[in-house]
Amino acid sequence: MSSDIRDLEPRAVWGFFHDLTRIPRPSRHEEAIQEFMVSFGERLGLETVKDAAGNVIIRKPATQGMEDRKGIVLQAHLDMVPQANRGKEHDFTKDPITPVIDGEWVRADGTTLGSDNGIGVAAAMAVLASTDVPHGMVEGLFTATEETGMDGAEGLEPGILQGDIMLNLDSEDEGEVYVGCAGGLDGNFSFPLETESTPVGHTGFTLSVTGLTGGHSGVEIHLERGNANRVLFRFLARQGAELGVRIASVDAGGLRNAIPREAFATITLPAERAGQLAAAVATFQEAVKAELRSVDPDLRIQAESCDTPATVFTEDLQGRLVRAVNGAPNGIIRWSTEVPNLVETSTNLASVKSDADRIAIQCLLRSSVDSAKDALALALGSVFQLAGAEVEFSGAYPGWKPNMDSEILKVMQDTYQAMHGKVPETMAIHAGLECGLIGAIYPNLDMASLGPTIRGPHSPDERVEIRTVGLFYDWLLEILRNAPRK
Repeated sequence: MSSDIRDLEPRAVWGFFHDLTRIPRPSRHEEAIQEFMVSFGERLGLETVKDAAGNVIIRKPATQGMEDRKGIVLQAHLDMVPQANRGKEHDFTKDPITPVIDGEWVRADGTTLGSDNGIGVAAAMAVLASTDVPHGMVEGLFTATEETGMDGAEGLEPGILQGDIMLNLDSEDEGEVYVGCAGGLDGNFSFPLETESTPVGHTGFTLSVTGLTGGHSGVEIHLERGNANRVLFRFLARQGAELGVRIASVDAGGLRNAIPREAFATITLPAERAGQLAAAVATFQEAVKAELRSVDPDLRIQAESCDTPATVFTEDLQGRLVRAVNGAPNGIIRWSTEVPNLVETSTNLASVKSDADRIAIQCLLRSSVDSAKDALALALGSVFQLAGAEVEFSGAYPGWKPNMDSEILKVMQDTYQAMHGKVPETMAIHAGLECGLIGAIYPNLDMASLGPTIRGPHSPDERVEIRTVGLFYDWLLEILRNAPRK
C-alpha cells in the first residue's frame, strides 16, 4: 500500500484532506485556511463569500435536472485542536500535519490529525469541485473557530444561507445519524496569586502526571478515562500534605474540550523528606493505576529534582486551591433518562494554570437539558466561591433538540438502507455540534449530522478509519441525489 494518503479512495476527498494538512489551522489562527477556501471557491467560478465572523460560504447551482430539489447546506468547521505528545516539537501555527497510514487507519505523527473536522471539509470540497455528481443547489458552509467557542456559528448572519436543509459533517461514527446534541458553557475561575518566600531548608521537584489517554470531553466522557488534573491535585491534597509539600507553580491540562492527559507542578518540601517523596509517588501511582487499569494502563506519576524556586503559594491560597479542585464536580453528572446510553450532563475540569498574577481554572460544562446545565454551573460556582475564587461563566451555546419527523432524516434512513440493507442508527450526541447555534439563527433549517469513524479526537491518538471515509462519502452523494423536492 502507498504511504501517501492521496492514493486512498475516494481520491477526491483524501486529496483535499491532504491539502488541509499542509495548512496550519489551530483555533484562532485560521487566516491561512480561510484564504485557501476563498481561493478554492473562486477558482471553481462559484459564488464565494467570507463573512465578518470568518466563515466561508461557497454556493454551487443545481446540476441539470435537479433544479426542483431543495437546497442543501454542507457544513463543517475549518479549525482543529492542537495537541502534541510530550517531547514532540510541533508549532501548530507554522508546521504542517504529517499524516501516517497505519493499517486500516490514518493518524498523525505525534499530533492531532485534524480529521475533526477536516474530513468533513474535504468531503464538502469534493462535492463543490465535482462535475459528475447530481445535486440540487449546494452551499458549503465552512465555519470558524468551532473548537474554542463556536465563534463562526454564533456570528453567522441571518439571510446569508439560501438552503432549506443542512447536513453537518462533524459526526464521528459511520452509519449513525445524529439529530440532537448537548449545549455547553465555559466555567472560568481564578485566584489572585499570593506568594511567599520558599521555606528555608526546602528543595525543589517537578511533579508530573503523564501517559493518560485523554480525548474528547464530549463524545468520550462516558469512557471514564482519568483526568490528569484530578490525579495531580489528589496527590497534593493527601500525600503532599503529609510530606509538607508547597506548590510554586502549576501547569495542568490544556484545552477546555479535551480530557486532560498531562499535568505538572513545581513543588518544594523539606530536604529531609525528599527521600520519602519517591516512595509516596510510587505507592500513589500503583493505587491510581489499579483504579484506571482498563482505560489508562500507561499512567505515569513522577517526581524529579529541579532547581528550588524562590517563592511558593501562601499556605492559605494553596489550601483553598487544592480543596476547590478536589471538590469540583468532574465527569459524568447524569445519564439521560429518555435516550438510552446518552450522557445528559457532564463537566470537564480542563486546566489549572498559574502565571505571574493569578491561578486560572477552566471547565467546560455540557448538557442536553438547559436547566441541568444551569444547576451544574451553580454547583461549580459555589465550590469556587467558597474557596474565594473569582467566578465567571461565558460562551454559552444552545443544544439541538431532535426532530424525528425530519424530511432529510427520512431520506438518510432510506438511502442507507438501500445501500447497506439496514437502517442507520438515529441518535443524539453529548458533544456540542454547531447545529444548535445555527438552528437558532435559521429556525426553519431541517438538520442532521453524519461523518466517518474517528477515534481519539482532541488528542494525539486521533485517527480516522480509512474504509469509513468512502462509506460516508458515498452515502453523502446518495443523499444529494435523493434530496427532497421543493
